[in-house]
Amino acid sequence: MSENPLELPPTVARLWALAEPESPRRGPRPALSLEAITAAAIELADEEGLGALSMARIAERLGFTTMSLYRYVASKDELLALLMDAAADTDVPRPVAGEDWRDGMRRWALHQMEVLMSHPWLLQIPIIGPPVGPNALRWVDAGVAMLSGTGLEPWEKMSIIGLVSSYALSEARLTIDQGSEPMPFGRYLRLLVDPKKLPALAELVASGQLDEPPDIDEYGLDASTRFGLERILDGIQSLIESRGIQ
Repeated sequence: MSENPLELPPTVARLWALAEPESPRRGPRPALSLEAITAAAIELADEEGLGALSMARIAERLGFTTMSLYRYVASKDELLALLMDAAADTDVPRPVAGEDWRDGMRRWALHQMEVLMSHPWLLQIPIIGPPVGPNALRWVDAGVAMLSGTGLEPWEKMSIIGLVSSYALSEARLTIDQGSEPMPFGRYLRLLVDPKKLPALAELVASGQLDEPPDIDEYGLDASTRFGLERILDGIQSLIESRGIQ
């Protein structure tokens, strides 16, 4: 392993190109690159899902042996970390002149959901820590910038970034899992809910408002997703106003 001057965990060092995995054998390196491996892996995952992703399949797609990939990527877990950060390499929403923090954070959250839904396999990768890759931190930086001028404490801004990101992740996963035809939840509840056992829920179902699939917007999100995001933003707005900053 090459020198890691910051003593970062190996995978984090690889994300920032500060270290390289051990070469399995001596000799000249083939005409292969980490960028090519990452691009091929994303292409494969987009086409066939995360379950199809393996070092052998990626090597086959690139026309190299599996062992040759290990010159660049130490393990599949490291590859997944690299893929997650590579997928975040998009045009990150930044503050716009004259735009208030709320509109900015809404754009930030909706674009994050859009990225996640364009690569559904991202939603299957376990989150084992905070975002530390260079592209992931570009997103964090943009989110913090949206909150500049709010008067919030630094730790509060980071907590808000985590809260909104968690909501975006959860809703993107739900949207993908439901497929193109959202479940008409109210219709199922009418068959399952006994008014004697679940009176409050039965009263809600009787309103009929849950009988039809929700409207879908241009982002592929339903009305309840947008509703939840707006309520999170309401809470942040209330916190800001409690500090005397409009």
